[in-house]
Amino acid sequence: MRLIPLVFTAVFGLVAAAPLSAQETQPSPSADTVSSAQDPAPLPVSLDKIKVALEQTPAVPVLRGLNERPQFKVEIHERLQFTLEDFLKTMDVKPGPIPAGGLYGYEQQRQMFPATNYPLQQPYAAFSQSELLTILIENLAGKYLANRAVNSITAAERAHAEAAAREEVRRSIADYCAAQPNGGAGIQICAMSPDNR
Repeated sequence: MRLIPLVFTAVFGLVAAAPLSAQETQPSPSADTVSSAQDPAPLPVSLDKIKVALEQTPAVPVLRGLNERPQFKVEIHERLQFTLEDFLKTMDVKPGPIPAGGLYGYEQQRQMFPATNYPLQQPYAAFSQSELLTILIENLAGKYLANRAVNSITAAERAHAEAAAREEVRRSIADYCAAQPNGGAGIQICAMSPDNR
């Protein structure tokens, strides 16, 4: 790093000294100018010192870190945002049965006509005890038995459809093999027994 200022000073000193000597005018001879013309002006920098400085190798390497291996570290930090909506979504809150007319209609009915003052204006007040028991039994039977009946019917329909599809594939293979020369001899699907298809 010390070489650059030395080189700059040497070059600048030579450039600055050359034009001055070329532009000197020869005034009328006097005693002062005659003595100065005979003695050359000393240079501000010694060329010998510059040559010696350039020949020496610097003690500290010029480019530090060439042999160092860079180490990089990447970290990603995510800020967890947990809102009230996220908390409510995690909760498993299933609503119960919704009354006829909706929740708001039911609440309005309950506030306008309390059960103690208006017992006959309650939602199921029109039914007697035996009628309510009949409704309860019908609802339970519909919920538990109807699903099983529908599932058994759909399972029977599925089994019948699968059997029909197998029979159609067997017939198609038999028709294909019959249409081939030599009854499909040498074709793998035709050589299989109908039970394995």
